[in-house]
Amino acid sequence: MSAFQDSVPDNHCYGCGPENPKGMQIKSFWDGEESVCTYLPKPEQCAGPIQYVYGGTIASLIDCHCVNTAMANHYRREGREIGAGEQIWCVTGRLTVNYLAPTPIDAPIELRARIVEAGDKKTVLTCDLSSGGETTATGEVIAIRVPPAWRE
Repeated sequence: MSAFQDSVPDNHCYGCGPENPKGMQIKSFWDGEESVCTYLPKPEQCAGPIQYVYGGTIASLIDCHCVNTAMANHYRREGREIGAGEQIWCVTGRLTVNYLAPTPIDAPIELRARIVEAGDKKTVLTCDLSSGGETTATGEVIAIRVPPAWRE
């Protein structure tokens, strides 16, 4: 099974684009009705204290994981493989992040997203970000499906 992001061509996004060599290049997969992503933070993604992950990195991880989950869900709802036929793209309509505890930088991060509401244009998702079995952040994303012309 390939990652959602690897099935969408021409994705240069800093967080999720496999075609951005300097980006985070996250990889998201279905796990039943949830999507899961495991990410190993880099030392330069530190907060003020170097042992914790920068909050902006955490927000980017939640954002990109959820938006890609929304895109994958649109393909699934249309009975298509990701990337098959006319491309489906979503953008962030709203991102809310709740920081619950510092996220260690020296351990893998796991993200688990769930779809709360799915319409033709708007998808609402929640996401838990954890490290070492502890949830350190949660998020909510509203992903908006955009027309193919958005890419031009």
